[in-house]
Amino acid sequence: MTGVYTILLLVVSNIFMTFAWYGHLKLQEMKVISNWPLFGVILFSWFIALAEYSCQIPANRIGFSGNGGPFSLMQLKVIQEVITLIIFTIFTTVFFRGESLHWNHLAAFCCLILAVYFVFMK
Repeated sequence: MTGVYTILLLVVSNIFMTFAWYGHLKLQEMKVISNWPLFGVILFSWFIALAEYSCQIPANRIGFSGNGGPFSLMQLKVIQEVITLIIFTIFTTVFFRGESLHWNHLAAFCCLILAVYFVFMK
């Protein structure tokens, strides 16, 4: 169950991270924060990033084999990167209609799946 909790926390963390890093671009496009100074946008993103860290740090502590979890540091990092790209792809295709997936993006995802396979290979 520890592995499942770790992955769920990483998913939630990456949802917050994606909104912290790229959500302001959509809000600017929607004219919600178009007149905010850069400093205001940074503070807004930091506030969202606090929620991200509140999930990311426990996920790493719970999941790390040194703390009794099922994953090595390398495995945690590769899992996190794959989750990040999945969440980012969903976010981009849903909220930014001008962005689309191409064959090279899918090829890159296949390489990431191979990375997961190799990092878990004994």
